[in-house]
Amino acid sequence: MSRPDRKESQASASGPFAADRGSIRIGCAGWSVRTAQSPLFGEGSSHLARYATRFAAVEINSSFYRPHLQKTYARWATTVPPDFRFSVKLPRAITHDARLIGADEAIADFCNEVAGLGVKLGAVLVQLPPSLVFDVGVAERFFGTLRRWTAAPVACEPRHPSWFGPDADRLWPLYLITRVAADPARCPAASHVAGDGPLRYWRWHGSPRIYYSGYEDEALKGLASQLRSHAAAGRTAWCIFDNTALGHAATDALRLQELCGRAAERSPLRQCSDAPDEGRIFASRNR
Repeated sequence: MSRPDRKESQASASGPFAADRGSIRIGCAGWSVRTAQSPLFGEGSSHLARYATRFAAVEINSSFYRPHLQKTYARWATTVPPDFRFSVKLPRAITHDARLIGADEAIADFCNEVAGLGVKLGAVLVQLPPSLVFDVGVAERFFGTLRRWTAAPVACEPRHPSWFGPDADRLWPLYLITRVAADPARCPAASHVAGDGPLRYWRWHGSPRIYYSGYEDEALKGLASQLRSHAAAGRTAWCIFDNTALGHAATDALRLQELCGRAAERSPLRQCSDAPDEGRIFASRNR
């Protein structure tokens, strides 16, 4: 498969996504609001509407396990304010079952579904299985196909050490992919963002106990500094907290907003539009 033309790839990331550059978007994996945390949020007709009173971004993880209709994505888009953005996780049928091979039809179906979000599609997340070894031919074919179907910013979270070498590093700019900075990191390089394009993406899963632990203030201060730096350089800096098991994701995300200042904060307790709660998602994760 031939590689995409560099100029064409850059142009594909323009349009509605270009307007988001220089912003900081902080949110959680899923949009459930715990009863004990209800006073932190405003009123709304659904969990998503209430979540969106305090956050301007969310990561949809349920798409990893099952497809959603285009009209469902469209309904979610009507539930949130105009400045809200969704990141949507690529299905495991593509990343884990097919292992990026021969999934053209599944990629097309997914991209057609998430098109229901319209301009509120902020990113596509590709999380790879820990056992998937980097293969340049497979990776090029996969990202080439994905890029033919979507111009959305793409974040990739590889988890096998082979994805953190120079061969993989040369791949990211070709397809305008950002490599996720993860915590906890499976290898030292995994804690740092890399790649090209308008997006920078952090996924913090909870440390030392993944999904359960909250973060100390010093760690959040260091993270805030990174987000502000990348936003100042004209990137869109996303941070998603996945430590939802004990409810730390929401409080960590709110604290990070505060540390990032006005660039990341929303107007508190903002009322969102009415919409059915068809989008009620509780944080799900690949273990």
